[in-house]
Amino acid sequence: MNLKIYLIIIIFFLISFIPFNSNYLIAQQEGGKYTIVIHGGAGYFSKDTPEEIKQQYINSLTEALNIGKNILSGGGTSLDAVEKVINYLEDNILFNAGRGAVFTSEGKHELDASIMQGKDLTSGAVAGVTIIKNPISLARLVMEKTEHVLFAGRGADELGIQFGVDIVPNSYFHDSTNYHKWLRSNLPKQQGETVGCVALDNYSNITAGTSTGGRQNKMPGRVGDSPLINAGTYANNKTCGVSATGIGELFIKNTAAFIISALMEYKGYTLKQACDELIFNRLPENSGGIIAVDKEGNFEMPFNTYSMMRAAANNKGVFKVEIWK
Repeated sequence: MNLKIYLIIIIFFLISFIPFNSNYLIAQQEGGKYTIVIHGGAGYFSKDTPEEIKQQYINSLTEALNIGKNILSGGGTSLDAVEKVINYLEDNILFNAGRGAVFTSEGKHELDASIMQGKDLTSGAVAGVTIIKNPISLARLVMEKTEHVLFAGRGADELGIQFGVDIVPNSYFHDSTNYHKWLRSNLPKQQGETVGCVALDNYSNITAGTSTGGRQNKMPGRVGDSPLINAGTYANNKTCGVSATGIGELFIKNTAAFIISALMEYKGYTLKQACDELIFNRLPENSGGIIAVDKEGNFEMPFNTYSMMRAAANNKGVFKVEIWK
């Protein structure tokens, strides 16, 4: 047999045993293209806060960022990165989400979360859950396992039991120190607030997610923007992904997360132009902030409050954690 033909046959034979997966090939490109941004809430975090407490928040944001970065740099999906980052923040007492959720006027906890994929606009959300340890994970299951988008209250709690997510007593969401502080003063939580994450993965898919305990001393049953697609969370591979934090009612009225995407798609705005238009022109001062990533991997983290806990990383070597302007 001709040697050249023999070599061709051997090469073809070997290739036939290698499964072709375009996503795998993309993921194996050196570095890959990814971007991840995180927020731990906008509000007032004094620069005079004791250094030890500042460092606790910086360390927590750094750990969350590393969780997401490692998933993305290893070829993982933006969906997994967003969920796992928010899981970490929900389990961290420093933030107003999951374990560190604030109190309703009755001294209880009602948690909200939402998640959205930009590749097909699929979404899932829960509002007013009281026994779900990680609301963002239940929101993902709503997106993946049901034909609906939003479950609320008792129905959402029962769905979590049905799906087998981690269930905890409502008292899990406060420790004795926070509870007694609430009994004494009913003052709002002043440090970490609502949490969110937006990521672009190696496969050019954007995912956005948000999780919160809501507003301190809110009326029972109150729902803010965090579990509402278009208000607190939005993702579209054509444009960008967005997660918001701040005064929920204002973000709802302005369909804040969606308007950024709409300005980009229909008005030709850049991500920065669209984010600045919302935060500095359409929303009043001290209303909050957003994090956003566009389809090219650019990111923005504007806010009109005194501070916003935030972090960002990408494949180009950016890795930063910030609190103030």
